[in-house]
Amino acid sequence: MINSNLINIPNKIISQFLVVIALLLVSFNTYSANSITAARVWPAQDYTRITLESEAPIKHQLLILKNPDRLVLDIENIDLNNVLKTLSDKILSSDPYIQQVRVANFKANVVRVVVDLKGEVKPSIFALTPAGEYKYRLVLDIYPLQDELMAMLSKQAAENTAANATDSGNTEQVKPVVEPLPPNAGSEPETVELPNAPTIGSPTENTEPAITAETSIKNKEGARLITIAIDAGHGGEDPGARGANGSHEKVITLSIAKKLKAKIDAEPNMRGVLTRDGDYFVPLGMRVVKARKLKADLFVSIHADAFTNPAARGSSVFALSEKGATSAGARYLAKKENESDLIGGVSLGGRDPVLARTLLDLSQTAMINDSLKLGKHVLSQIGDINKLHKNHVEQAGFAVLKSPDIPSILVETAFISNPEEERKLNDDAYQDKLVNSILTGIKKYFSTQPAFARN
Repeated sequence: MINSNLINIPNKIISQFLVVIALLLVSFNTYSANSITAARVWPAQDYTRITLESEAPIKHQLLILKNPDRLVLDIENIDLNNVLKTLSDKILSSDPYIQQVRVANFKANVVRVVVDLKGEVKPSIFALTPAGEYKYRLVLDIYPLQDELMAMLSKQAAENTAANATDSGNTEQVKPVVEPLPPNAGSEPETVELPNAPTIGSPTENTEPAITAETSIKNKEGARLITIAIDAGHGGEDPGARGANGSHEKVITLSIAKKLKAKIDAEPNMRGVLTRDGDYFVPLGMRVVKARKLKADLFVSIHADAFTNPAARGSSVFALSEKGATSAGARYLAKKENESDLIGGVSLGGRDPVLARTLLDLSQTAMINDSLKLGKHVLSQIGDINKLHKNHVEQAGFAVLKSPDIPSILVETAFISNPEEERKLNDDAYQDKLVNSILTGIKKYFSTQPAFARN
């Protein structure tokens, strides 16, 4: 039976009561709804990236502290769940910048992440909205304090002037521009007892650095080496296309790029340099800048195609187009590849002036013509080992091909979305045939086109 007193309650009072209940529910959801669903750490020679992923935007503040060097990241309205508690397990003892990570509740509704450093660093922190398979992400990039590439360039110039020699090739990688810290970044936060987390993890694989400090640009006879920049597509937060059986494009492209570098290095008059030598993210524009800093003669970007129809197959070679793509497929592919920065995560807080000039300078007709010649030679050779998706070099506005002074091509090795071609891409024998074909195409190009004189 309904209480008659309830029936007599004025509608205005009932409405006010419902509003209060709604506000309480909103307040409760604001506090409890968000949590870290994934945490990833990407160590690299250039920088280490820590990524936290969540269902909703992450409210945060970053502080940088001295004596000892450490970063303090305070995250509001986040539960201290198992994902955060095990973040320290992801830090390798061989990480070039991070000693260890400690995580604990700092105060009510605030989780504190302390990153103990091996020395002074230059951090960059930024948020990303959902993209690709990812939800909201908070990205902390940790760079060395000094730009190693620019320091090496200065040192090399001084040594060359003094010794009148040119055998100390500059070879470190460029660092993306970092964002400024919050205004109170220099202030000392409240202290809090945090558990001492031991450094956990085994050393990373002993891979050759993408560009080493002692790499020479001349051979034993004193002749200048032709430099080929080899760009393994995607990496780190950006996995690229996923194969029918679960293969990741970023893994396959790196494997092929390393094999191509080894083949090129075995040539008496060539050397190969990698834009990335491990599983980490490099922005598209920075790949171009790296090649230009190293005075590369050619730029070859390695990818593995994907399409919604698993029957699509064949290899392709692309050059840059200043106008429009040569086919609907080329437009689709360029759009997909150019979204790499959106998925991989790039801070828009600043721009390297060298990068800006590189990407704005599109007066590159001569370079596009040379790129088409290079692409034609490479495509012809690849056609001997795999079906071609198109029997001519296609063109589209790929951001990674926009160097104004380096002939550049993008090789789609095969369709990773095709089960048969995915098996090929994971096969060492096919990869060997592929890199031999690319190298033969490069050599044929140079047999008719001398290496560009670089200043």
